[in-house]
Amino acid sequence: MKSLLIAFIRDDAGFIISAELVLVATIAVLSMVVGLSEIAHAVNQELEDVASAFGALNQTYRYNGLNGHSGDITGSLFNDNVDFCDNDCDIVAADATPEGW
Repeated sequence: MKSLLIAFIRDDAGFIISAELVLVATIAVLSMVVGLSEIAHAVNQELEDVASAFGALNQTYRYNGLNGHSGDITGSLFNDNVDFCDNDCDIVAADATPEGW
């Protein structure tokens, strides 16, 4: 029994491997958090670009009237006025406010 206890005390091969795995896993998780944060910012910027492109589309159309021997068709005109968000509305993160404010 005493020799078995001494064998367990001297056997530390698994401890080193598990400590390395914990260290590597921690570094990997922290790297993934930073990477996913950057991906989220990039996706938000791309979606803002798409929204700005839709807002910048010129929706004005017009066709002239026609007249012939026995009839007339009047023309039509539509003018797209500038809306509030038809420009580059930058999406920026606001500063965090503590609870209770």
